[in-house]
Amino acid sequence: MKKIKYFLLTKSVGLYINTLSFIQPDKANSLAYKLFSEPRKGKLKKEELPKVLQNAKSEAVQFKEHSIQTYIWEGNENIILLVHGWESNASRWKKLLHHLKKTGSTIIALDAPAHGLSSDLEFNVPKYASFINFICLKYNPKAIVSHSIGGAASIFSLHNYSNTNVEKLVLLGAPSEMKIIVNNYVAMLSLNKKIATFLEKQSEVKFDIKIDDFSAHLFSENLTQKTFIAHDILDQVVLVTEGRKIAKAMKNVTFIETQGLGHSMHDNELYQSIVDFLHK
Repeated sequence: MKKIKYFLLTKSVGLYINTLSFIQPDKANSLAYKLFSEPRKGKLKKEELPKVLQNAKSEAVQFKEHSIQTYIWEGNENIILLVHGWESNASRWKKLLHHLKKTGSTIIALDAPAHGLSSDLEFNVPKYASFINFICLKYNPKAIVSHSIGGAASIFSLHNYSNTNVEKLVLLGAPSEMKIIVNNYVAMLSLNKKIATFLEKQSEVKFDIKIDDFSAHLFSENLTQKTFIAHDILDQVVLVTEGRKIAKAMKNVTFIETQGLGHSMHDNELYQSIVDFLHK
């Protein structure tokens, strides 16, 4: 029943935007981009933080006009940065934290733009990448562990800012092609060609790069970090072919395909493999 309601809702919204595009095209374009770039889930309230985040040292870091929320579980000088995905927040790492804490490392998680307790209303990969780079410069992590679009943002950050202090990178269910993300959104709402063309052009304006060239696997080609990639063959949110593209482009990579974990990739055995990779 929930799937049917969601299907009807998305198609109704798409029909409204398509109709509006012939009457008030600017308004239709604005609404389509707003729905594409503003997360509907993942925000947090300070007074209602998940328990896992209550147990961390909370620090809001000012970056330009933004406030980046970080959570720190203090340990030794080995620092690991955790980067979540779309419509999520730092609490998604609860299960992995259990494994990482055993290593004695200092663990830092951040909330993405417009997620958790971080500021802003709009999310996009370049903005997230700038957040990640700023946190890397401030705390100097030796490793980044990322999930979903957080993986694409981590790759873009390392490519764009050339942060060589990060020695290891973990990607879980990470997408490669920005165009596929836009196309999936267009297909979900059944948006017409006028709106689809606008979204591609708007993305190019926001990212200062043609959407066909905005590919994590292309950004990965010159990365020097040792990388561990895991992708589930049954992932319906980001297809496993995306992970394969990124793995093929990298020089120093361990790539595994799981089955049955879906897009969340929560699994004790997988998490132990990540710990082994980070500390060998």
